[in-house]
Amino acid sequence: MEIPIKARVSNRHAHLTKEVYDILFDEEMTKRNDLSQIGEYAAIETLTIRNGDKIIPNVRVVGPCRCYNQIEISKKDARVLDLNPPVRRSGDLSDSLNITLETNKGKIDVKGLIIANRHVHMNENDAIKLGVKDQDIVKIKIDGIKSGIIDAEVKVTKNGILELHVDTDDANAFLLEDYDEVTLKI
Repeated sequence: MEIPIKARVSNRHAHLTKEVYDILFDEEMTKRNDLSQIGEYAAIETLTIRNGDKIIPNVRVVGPCRCYNQIEISKKDARVLDLNPPVRRSGDLSDSLNITLETNKGKIDVKGLIIANRHVHMNENDAIKLGVKDQDIVKIKIDGIKSGIIDAEVKVTKNGILELHVDTDDANAFLLEDYDEVTLKI
C-alpha cells in the first residue's frame, strides 16, 4: 500500500515545563501560529541554547507546556554546539544531554537535548486503517532530484494528523521543502 502524505520540516525548537518556562519568561506563552498537529503551536517566545561559549540564539518555544523539557536540534546544530546528542523518539529522553537555556530574564541547565527521530504522525483510526501501531518503522519514498527511501517511526497520538516530520538535515539531504508530498509505503 502506498499513500501520499505531506512532509513537514521541523527546525530546532524547545518544549518546556511550566516551571522552566517561568524561570525564563515573565509573560504567559503567546501563540504565534498553530502547528499542523492539533493543539500544538509555535510561540512568539524564543531562547538561546548554550554549551560553554558556543550558542544558538532564537530557538523557538513550542507550546503548550509539557511535563518534561525536550530541546530538539539537528546534527548540524549539534556540531555548532560541539555536542553529540542521541537520536530519540519524542518523549524518550534516555541519555539526552544537558544544555543551558537562556533568555533576558534568566538561565537554567536542563536535561533533554536530543536529535528527534524521523516520524510519521497519525491518529488511532489512521493506524488501524494502515495496519500499523505506535513505534513501528515504515518506509517513506521521496521523489525528486535527490530521491530515496528512508525509515520513519510511527507516532500515534489521539489528535495526530497524518504527515511525515523530518529535521532540517533530512530535508536538505533530499531537497525537501515544507509541505512537499512524499509516499508512505506500508
